[in-house]
Amino acid sequence: AEIEALGRRSVVLVADVTDADVIGTAVATAIGGLGHLDIVVNNAGGNSFMSPFVGMRNSGWQKTMALNLDSTVYVCQAVGAHMVERGRGSVINVASVAGLGAMPFMSHYGAAKAAVLSLTRSIAVEWAHAGVRVNALVPGWVATDLTDFARVNDEVGAALIARVPMRRWATVDEMTGPAVFLASDASSFMTGQALVIDGGLTVA
Repeated sequence: AEIEALGRRSVVLVADVTDADVIGTAVATAIGGLGHLDIVVNNAGGNSFMSPFVGMRNSGWQKTMALNLDSTVYVCQAVGAHMVERGRGSVINVASVAGLGAMPFMSHYGAAKAAVLSLTRSIAVEWAHAGVRVNALVPGWVATDLTDFARVNDEVGAALIARVPMRRWATVDEMTGPAVFLASDASSFMTGQALVIDGGLTVA
C-alpha cells in the first residue's frame, strides 16, 4: 500500500525460496505484473544454530545451504535470461562477513556465504557483456531477529562484538544506503564486488 501510494506498482508474492519450481513461478509472476525486473535482491538467509563441525547433523548443514546458497542460485537462474536479454539490471546477493574468514562453530553458515561470494563473482563475469551487474552486500553483525540466537547469550554476543572496532551491532537501517548504492547507477561501473559493511571487523 505504501508503494502504491507513491504511484508505483507493487506485486506481493509469498514463496519458499528453497524450492526452484516455486521460485521460477514467482519470478514469472513478478515479471508479468511489473513488466520487467531492474533490480533483484537475494536477501533470504540466516543461521539459527552454532555447532562444532565434528558432530554437526547433516540435516542442519543441508538446511543452511538450502536457505543461504540454493535460494540465491534458484533466483539468479530464474532472472538471468530475462535480465541478460534486456541488457541491463543489478543483482545484489546478500552475503556475510562469515564468508570472508574462519567461522568456528558456524562453519555451515560461513561455507554457504563464501559460496554466495564465489557465485557472485562468476555470474558477474558471465553477465557483464550484457550490462547486467552482480555484486554482493556483505554485512557484519547486524541486530536482527536472525542474530537473536547469538545476542541472547551474553558471552557469545560480547565475544562477537569485541572483535568489531566500532564496538556495537549494526542496525538494519545501516544496510539501506549500501544496498541502494549497489542497486542504482551510482555503482554503474561496479560488478563482481563484495561491499563490506562491518564496522571495521575484517580489517582489525
